[in-house]
Amino acid sequence: MSTNSFPFGGANPVDGVWQMMEQLRSSFDKRAASPRMARGDVRAAVLVLLAEQPMHGYQIIREIEERSGGSWKPSAGSVYPTLQLLADEGLVTAEESNGRKTYVMTEAGRAVAAEAEVPWSTGAGSGSSTASDGPSFGALPKAGVDLAQAAAQIGRTGTPEQVQQAVDILDDARRRIYAILAQG
Repeated sequence: MSTNSFPFGGANPVDGVWQMMEQLRSSFDKRAASPRMARGDVRAAVLVLLAEQPMHGYQIIREIEERSGGSWKPSAGSVYPTLQLLADEGLVTAEESNGRKTYVMTEAGRAVAAEAEVPWSTGAGSGSSTASDGPSFGALPKAGVDLAQAAAQIGRTGTPEQVQQAVDILDDARRRIYAILAQG
């Protein structure tokens, strides 16, 4: 690296902060947009939704996305095989209507759905929990992006003393976050 450049490119530190922030945002957006949910979570979600009302596959996908606050949108490649498996197990039936298969819960399926945990909520199993009961999958990435924006703002407009205070706070925050991981 030459003595006239800064980490992450740019002609001055502020450009580097903005580039760093964009990389951070991109990284968080990718993780928040597609959290990896276990196969059982898709199954539980489908059971819970079909216990409420008959739906077709894309309705299920949209409803999961909505109830998870946009943090989880299962693919058709995970929902449709789950629906087929539930049909094979006799927990749902498929009815053809207007060229679409609508899935309906059977009595056996209702019994299984009553025991299913609601995968898009932080509370478990009540069936009435919503994503607003606690932090969603997207809460941490959003907090990280908000923090990066604040750091970029102080980098653009702060005095050298304010910038140093911010660096000290961020260093302390990083240590405290790693301490949380060390506890578990």
